[in-house]
Amino acid sequence: ADGTRGGDKMAGIGIRLRRWVSFDGIAINVEPDLGHFGGIVPCGVSDHGVTSLVDLGLPVTMADLDLALKSAFQDVFGPAAVPAAEMSRKAG
Repeated sequence: ADGTRGGDKMAGIGIRLRRWVSFDGIAINVEPDLGHFGGIVPCGVSDHGVTSLVDLGLPVTMADLDLALKSAFQDVFGPAAVPAAEMSRKAG
């Protein structure tokens, strides 16, 4: 991979609001088997395909991505990241 491909989808972000509650998520293709995406039209854009970080020449692991996302999140929202299990206990 030379990292020069353009227009292919590598990630997606979703937000849903329902009854005053927000749901959000992020998906980033790190190193999937891109053959599984052959029948997918990402976001309805048929003239582009799907790619991944590794396919673009960025040899990262899920652990690398996890650390980078946590760091970026903390840069924006502050250093107090709380594990999901702890949040579940607090929510009761």
